Amino acid sequence: MIPQRKSLVGWLWVVATTAFAPRPTRQWTRLPDSFGPTRFHGIHACRPRDGTSLSVLPHSDLQRVREVREMPEPLPLELKNSYYLLRHGQSTANVAQVISSDRMTLAYTDKHDVTLSGYQQGKDAASQLLDALERNATRGENVVFVSSPFARARSTARACLDGLQELDERVQALGLLVNTNVVLDERLMERFFGRLDDEAIYTYSYVWPLDKFNVTHTAFGVESVAAVCTRLHELVTALEETYERAHIVCVSHADVLQIAQLYAARADNVGAFSSYRFRNGEVRSMILGTTACLPEPSPLLPPERGTKV
Repeated sequence: MIPQRKSLVGWLWVVATTAFAPRPTRQWTRLPDSFGPTRFHGIHACRPRDGTSLSVLPHSDLQRVREVREMPEPLPLELKNSYYLLRHGQSTANVAQVISSDRMTLAYTDKHDVTLSGYQQGKDAASQLLDALERNATRGENVVFVSSPFARARSTARACLDGLQELDERVQALGLLVNTNVVLDERLMERFFGRLDDEAIYTYSYVWPLDKFNVTHTAFGVESVAAVCTRLHELVTALEETYERAHIVCVSHADVLQIAQLYAARADNVGAFSSYRFRNGEVRSMILGTTACLPEPSPLLPPERGTKV
């Protein structure tokens, strides 16, 4: 009986110390569902510590990676809104040279946030965005940021908005209305890399060549190109139902944005997306129905150890 009492005391000690241990401070605080300018059903909002606000789309099952047997229908050739693709700034995962795609540990957390250099890249992206808006925008139209819920994308959206604030004279000259709320949408999350998550980035070379030959493959448990296109189609459909004549900035990740630009352009092989790399903090207009405006493709070379992607 004495050993049992000792075990019981030890167990009670573990429970007590666990129950009263200090908890890490979370960055986001849930606000009422009615908060925010968007009209999506079931939206909730979060407020960062700096007092700014973010509207958030409903959660899906983060663990679910959809298996898709074929590509979705192409995007329409005419949309009510204009879309711009912004890759996040340099992140701590980029510096560590690891694949960072696990949505269960990355969505709505601070893990693998941007570096100081990455924040500046996001801020500098404001000038690129205004260059694109000067070609497309009309006075009185809205600019809306929609972001992946991963920290590196959220912070880049915030940095770009900071950059627009510093370039307010250009914004005012264009007569644009910039919405300072950032809408978070899980359909912009990083492509999930399955068993390769948290591995060195040279293991991308295990997947990208297969993408070129089969857009539905899920080798190593990765999310297929077709599955990414499916969620992007659903995202654009939802945004088209919500906004009209808006300029929507989609802040996301390299693979997702590279897939998006080829899918929107109706490229013959969306699986060749890895030849059209986005730099950290780069902005591109999403062009519909033609590949003529895509950058020159780069040869697909497997990343070597120590290569930054």
